[in-house]
Amino acid sequence: MSTFVPSGKEIVRKWYVMDAQGQTLGRLATKAASVLSGKMNPLFIPYLDMGDHVIVINAEKVRLTGLKNQKKVYRRYTGYPGGLREESFTRLLNRKPEKVLEEAIKGMLPKTKLGRQMATKLKVYRGSKHPHQAQQPVEL
Repeated sequence: MSTFVPSGKEIVRKWYVMDAQGQTLGRLATKAASVLSGKMNPLFIPYLDMGDHVIVINAEKVRLTGLKNQKKVYRRYTGYPGGLREESFTRLLNRKPEKVLEEAIKGMLPKTKLGRQMATKLKVYRGSKHPHQAQQPVEL
């Protein structure tokens, strides 16, 4: 008996909308990463990109629990000597709320070419409007 391995032709990608208003950052990110990687799909294969598209709206209304609002720090390196830049969660949330959610979700995906391909299906927006109405997204 041979094993069925789907090629790219059998994969039908759906579009889902997630509302971040009042949601905890980590719990929202795990749901989104699971959908992006395709683990909800019954045909899931770890070495293929089987995931669906995810649209996250109201990114500025996500929350953290405990004292993480004051203590969480985002670090990035510019590539130059002494180029380590740090920014607090509250400041980054005010400046670029999309970046907070993107970093959390991308951090839960594989750190490979496949993970980067999965991350391209993630769309994060500040307000409650998004330009993907033509894809007829379903509420998740």
